[in-house]
Amino acid sequence: MKVGFVGLGIMGKPMAKNILKAGYELVVYTLEKEVIEEMIGEGAIGVENSREVAEQSDVVITMLPNSPQVETVLFSPGGLAEGLTEGKAVIDMSSINPVASKEFAAKLSVQGVEFLDAPVSGGEPKAIDGTISVMVGGKQEVFDKYYDLMMTMAGSVVRVGEVGAGNTTKLANQVIVALNIAAVSEAMILAKKADVDPELVYEAIRGGLAGSTVMDAKVPMMIEGNYEPGFRIGLHIKDLQNALDTSHEINAALPLTASVMEIMQALKADGLDVKDHSAIVKYYEKINNTTVIKGDK
Repeated sequence: MKVGFVGLGIMGKPMAKNILKAGYELVVYTLEKEVIEEMIGEGAIGVENSREVAEQSDVVITMLPNSPQVETVLFSPGGLAEGLTEGKAVIDMSSINPVASKEFAAKLSVQGVEFLDAPVSGGEPKAIDGTISVMVGGKQEVFDKYYDLMMTMAGSVVRVGEVGAGNTTKLANQVIVALNIAAVSEAMILAKKADVDPELVYEAIRGGLAGSTVMDAKVPMMIEGNYEPGFRIGLHIKDLQNALDTSHEINAALPLTASVMEIMQALKADGLDVKDHSAIVKYYEKINNTTVIKGDK
């Protein structure tokens, strides 16, 4: 099986490298030529556009920022659709609006091309380790065919329903992560304002019911004042916007999601949208005139 990969950003590049490590032949394209050169050095085949990726591959993986970018890569001149033929497949691992996933799948089905929406969770560290979680929407037989390929990048790959279900699941995931980071931020600020060391509070509660993967990943970053992006606030804003858009379409009320969205928009206004979403704590630091950074008063 020859695999194509389009979109070699923070997540896509390490994911593609893990496919190579598993022994698959890989054809790559991204807008950054230096990244293509890096991947060629790793053993991939670099090409000039998305169409050539599709022409040379049996299945193509896309890992892109949002629905408009996926649509452009698929259907613009020189896009994947021009090189896709009957029997091939697209696995879109981008986090996008589930309505868009269904639209893309319908258009590709006219060409006899299968489609899976398979967004991921775990951030850059798990992309590097090959332990991301993948939530997949699509036909069972297509999922089964490409399960082993997806597992080269993942710790778990779960089919959650038909096309669109993958991105709906990812939106649920992103709501939980955003609200969790905000809750942890509030708790650490509470500790600091009460003159209790946030680091000790974290160590005391992390093994109990309040403990979580989010807490373990983000509180140490907050205490260190390290906001280098594993997952940027700007991308999380995109995900929450997709969640809110979807909720409006299906008449679901998400008041806490809307509140955290406003916090993230305030951070974006302060120029922090390029920082890791652990920087949500900086909103609370600002309105409380304090910091949870270790050693700071």
